[in-house]
Amino acid sequence: EADVKRNLAKADRIPPGGLVIIRDGDPSEPEVMLSPLLYVYTHRIPIEVAAYETSSQPREQVLDEMLGAIGAAVAGDRTLGGLCDFIEAEAPATDDVETAGARPGRWADAAIVAVYGTTDPLN
Repeated sequence: EADVKRNLAKADRIPPGGLVIIRDGDPSEPEVMLSPLLYVYTHRIPIEVAAYETSSQPREQVLDEMLGAIGAAVAGDRTLGGLCDFIEAEAPATDDVETAGARPGRWADAAIVAVYGTTDPLN
């Protein structure tokens, strides 16, 4: 089971089950609809995923399974229980994580894009 953190400044280590960091992201400038007033945001939410190999799986496979679980969760609830109009995942960019004296890991940068509307941008 991966550790999931919000806005973690810097990961000191990757836990045995892997690490997922969800960043708040930037909602960017909304599209404004008039009559009735509605602000429509396309909000990109960055996700960082890290994993080590296990005794039975290489690090690439562990990372792929973690990303697959995130993708399945997104596909299983495209409105986040009614919190937004639609979400989708962006394809990840992956790279190796190598630190002197530590076993090599694998890292992925991805994002979830949420589209939602609100009558009040502060709430």
